[in-house]
Amino acid sequence: MEHRSLSGRLFEAVNLFLLGLIALITILPFVNVVAVSFATPEEYLKSTFMLFPTKFSLEAYKFIFSTSTVSRSLIVTVGITLVGTMVSMVFTSCMAYGLARRDLGGRRVLMFLVVFTILFNGGMIPSFMIVKQLGLINSYGALIIPSAVSAFNLIIMRNFFMGLPDGLEESAKIDGCNDIGILFRIVLPLSKAVLASVGLFYAVGYWNTFMQAVLFIDDYDKWPIQVLLRQIVIMAAGLSTNTEAMSPDYVPPPEQTIKMAVIVVATVPVLLVYPFLQKHFAKGALLGSIKG
Repeated sequence: MEHRSLSGRLFEAVNLFLLGLIALITILPFVNVVAVSFATPEEYLKSTFMLFPTKFSLEAYKFIFSTSTVSRSLIVTVGITLVGTMVSMVFTSCMAYGLARRDLGGRRVLMFLVVFTILFNGGMIPSFMIVKQLGLINSYGALIIPSAVSAFNLIIMRNFFMGLPDGLEESAKIDGCNDIGILFRIVLPLSKAVLASVGLFYAVGYWNTFMQAVLFIDDYDKWPIQVLLRQIVIMAAGLSTNTEAMSPDYVPPPEQTIKMAVIVVATVPVLLVYPFLQKHFAKGALLGSIKG
């Protein structure tokens, strides 16, 4: 067994202490958010920072889910996230594979156009005009099609594909496999790490859709969860300042506890998905960023 020097053990101890401290600083705010969302009004008014409420209250969550609108909005958001992620993964993987082929004519020009979209974009008004001309206003397509391909995710996937051995494609062609078959039978099965990473990026982006929904969706029933939760926060602020119109027996939960509950509702679904992709996430993002 190898004996480490005193300096090595001291360095490891300091490393563990610093990493533990950083992890604690990162976790504590979220623990506070969850605790405040479950706190009673009386306990929240006594202490705005808490890690564990002594009395649990579900009033903030009852306020959020008081109507079926939130459930419908969650279903809409889940549908947009699933369909949008699938569409984006198909488009991005196909385009990334094409740009990774060294025999593709005009590859450098196409890559320049992709990178150009990262540095410059048309802005809000041109985007709205294009979506309107395509007839996508007030449709779910307006939340999916404009975001179908992310230049950043495309570059990560393209660089990952370029790192795969050329001999794999040559062997497949000798066996009579065409380009589509090479992509779906060989390249993608070997790219689970980068697919998981890029898929998570897309899923989080679609789940957090807010500004596009505000611009393109007028129908209240088609709002994703982020827009609806924002309206709930605004309504809660109005209730906290206007109590004359409410029943004298009803005490609304504090505005801050409702905000914290909104954060929990909007964040927890993504946090539940992340552990299943964690082992692929860091590896895929790292490998896709090495080779240019």
